[in-house]
Amino acid sequence: MLEEPRHRKSVEVRDLSRCILAIAFVIAGANHFRVPATYLSMMPPWLPAPEWMNWISGAAEIAGGAGILIPRLRNAAAIGLILLLIGVFPANLHVAVNGWAGMDVPRWFLIARLPFQLLLIAWVVFSCPGLRLYPYGK
Repeated sequence: MLEEPRHRKSVEVRDLSRCILAIAFVIAGANHFRVPATYLSMMPPWLPAPEWMNWISGAAEIAGGAGILIPRLRNAAAIGLILLLIGVFPANLHVAVNGWAGMDVPRWFLIARLPFQLLLIAWVVFSCPGLRLYPYGK
């Protein structure tokens, strides 16, 4: 059973946070389909089927963003988003080390982006109270 925060103000902050997070993930996911070249240029050359990886990650962002708004799906969607954020880290590391092909972004900014993945994971955890990383058993 998911335990909700005790104070109404805390619930409102988490609800607002979850809505903003959901919108951000849905927009980011849609961008994978709108401007795929941006994401394809981030991918390390050793990854197989970059177009498929782009589509799958975009669809996962959209599904996860929508899923955290649905109470019955929230836990699974939050876990999925956390795994996705971990899964795309190699692409972020790749551009930090090798530069972002076709983009005029300073290296310091690409390196500074790396810890942002942890902040996004923390945002997912904060926005989805009662998150259970292991949903089976007690």
